[in-house]
Amino acid sequence: MSAPIWQWGAVTTAAAIRTGKITAEEAVEAALERMAACNKAVNAVTVDLSGEARQAARRADDTINAGTALGPLHGVPVTIKENVDQIGQATTNGIPAFAEVTADTDSPVVANLRKAGAIVIGRTNTPEFSLRWFTDNPLRGMTHNPWKEGITPGGSSGGAAAAVALGIGDIAHGNDLGGSLRYPAYACGLATIRPSFGRVPAYNPTAGEERPPTLQLMSVQGPIAREVRDVRLALGTMAQKDARDPWWVPAPLDGPRLATPIKVAVCKTPTGIACHEAVSKAIDQAADHLANAGYAVVAKDPPLMAEIAESWRTLLFTDTKVMSEAAFRKYGSDDINQVLADYLAASNVRDLDGYVHALADRTRLLRAWSMFMDDYPLALAPVSQVPPFPQGEDLRGPGRVKEMLDQQSMLYGINLLGLPSAAVPTGLHDGVPMGVQIIGPRLREDLCLDAAEAIERGTGILSQQLWSQT
Repeated sequence: MSAPIWQWGAVTTAAAIRTGKITAEEAVEAALERMAACNKAVNAVTVDLSGEARQAARRADDTINAGTALGPLHGVPVTIKENVDQIGQATTNGIPAFAEVTADTDSPVVANLRKAGAIVIGRTNTPEFSLRWFTDNPLRGMTHNPWKEGITPGGSSGGAAAAVALGIGDIAHGNDLGGSLRYPAYACGLATIRPSFGRVPAYNPTAGEERPPTLQLMSVQGPIAREVRDVRLALGTMAQKDARDPWWVPAPLDGPRLATPIKVAVCKTPTGIACHEAVSKAIDQAADHLANAGYAVVAKDPPLMAEIAESWRTLLFTDTKVMSEAAFRKYGSDDINQVLADYLAASNVRDLDGYVHALADRTRLLRAWSMFMDDYPLALAPVSQVPPFPQGEDLRGPGRVKEMLDQQSMLYGINLLGLPSAAVPTGLHDGVPMGVQIIGPRLREDLCLDAAEAIERGTGILSQQLWSQT
């Protein structure tokens, strides 16, 4: 293999370690050297775990020499977002007051990655309370987009995406409540999967209380990578059972084959918000790749997306006001409190009666999509109606925040539905990545990833273009 090891990806690296072509120490050292060379410019990795990563790599090689059975990610370097528990590390969530909130055990997603043999090389940046589509906080500072200065790397998993795009690790852990996996992947030219509700176990032992109800229903853990096949591999490892999450679902990762050609509903303006010409072009390109791969591509809007987006805002920000607003006021910066105030103003925050009725009505919205996906098992849609935002765009006032919420409505609406959605790049516009999302039926991540791979075959691995610039 002529390419440097840090460019190989998880599937290739794991196979090379398993067959003795390279050692785990070599794989980890390559990632650490890459981190030393380029992390300072983007501020993606905020906690450098080089020392313990090298020790873990040596232990991994000892395991190989002893002839012990190896996990699917044995020796593969990965990063973990700073908002989940990792033993011995602070779960800061971008908040200075939480800089000493040290975990004494791993969260399920970290534990599962380690069980698979992955080696954590660092922790990645997130905005305060992981709430923004930008990655900036008073504790760690701003993460920059590796493709273009002044453009968001996405949020809240912006550090994760910027790191893996540059080759700092083969897999980046992130999470997604309102697009926090898919939007950073979109902004940084990467692949990801927002898993179905219940697919990947989640739990933070350091949390003082259980998460609000809608966070339990809508927030998921998942991987970001440069190639779809690496996303698939990482999902399989992250999705293993952990009894600490009672919502985890013991469902197979691959479902029954569907009759072909599989119908794909293509929608550009699902909530009535116009899309930028570059977004429209990205969807057209993706649709062509799917058609060439044998999918039946049909222009068709999915049902009730404007209602779904409004319901997400109502439920999430009612929960936030009741259970989290006081913490924002106490521990958050002026910036995050301004953003929160603007989000609350743009959302239909309800009283108890209104909240209960809105939560009950969620089932009606899910039913409509369930019936729709009986006819159209996949939906091809924008990640965002516009190219990635300029940095700090959500600090321009309530009017702009409301506009951004409208432009991102297809992104976060999927979280209300609990459906899987893969994001995959389609190319560049003005030097910035563009991409699409592919939404599938609940617990059919395999269908989403199959379609994403078809698009990837037509587009290529976008990060390779980035490396020629860095």
